[in-house]
Amino acid sequence: MFRRTARLLLSLVMVMAAALAGVVATAGTAQADGCYTWSRTLSQGASGADVTQLQIRVAGYPGYGGVLAIDGDYGPATTAAVKRFQSAYGLGADGVAGSATFSKLYALQDDDCTPVHFTYAELNDCNSTWAGGAVSAATAKSNALRTMWKLEAMRHALGDQPITVTSGFRSHACNDAVGGAAGSRHLYGDAADLGAGPHSLCKLAQQARNHGFNGILGPGYPGHSDHTHVDHRASRFWSASSCGI
Repeated sequence: MFRRTARLLLSLVMVMAAALAGVVATAGTAQADGCYTWSRTLSQGASGADVTQLQIRVAGYPGYGGVLAIDGDYGPATTAAVKRFQSAYGLGADGVAGSATFSKLYALQDDDCTPVHFTYAELNDCNSTWAGGAVSAATAKSNALRTMWKLEAMRHALGDQPITVTSGFRSHACNDAVGGAAGSRHLYGDAADLGAGPHSLCKLAQQARNHGFNGILGPGYPGHSDHTHVDHRASRFWSASSCGI
């Protein structure tokens, strides 16, 4: 009787231990990293801060000439962007953001929410505070994050070869020092100048049209013979006449 009771107790302990291990493993899988973890499947009609976080990361997939609104509402445009993101990474392109989509996003982001191939330091060689521009430091840094996710999409579309950022956020002092325009988008933190590398400046300008940039300036536009400029201005202005834009 004693042995039977002991075996039952041992079995119960083992079952509970296995169950606890399963809970721990599940929790570990769900907690992606130090940046952000989605707790529900998202699809058209959803709204909330988790939709906003998703939109930031798929904003580089709006389609040619499109710009995805970062508004926290999962509408048709967000559905289409998610489908393009899924297709780009070989996932089932149903426009529903579930575990497979989130797993890919987790793999693409660092603990500070930047995409793995870009850093805040790359988007700001002016100062460490993001202050002194045309918007608050927090807004400038947030704008730069959105730029990086668009550049990540562009980088993937170009064969996952490096894209070199030569200038990002500028304070008024930094902008004046380099002779930037008085109303430069660099002052808002939402602009990036790209240098030639694996891809020509024209190739960068041409590809940028697919990734949510309202502003694209490149070779053929005054002062842009040595870089391609992209930004998030309110309305479209594309000019790179040497590149057919």
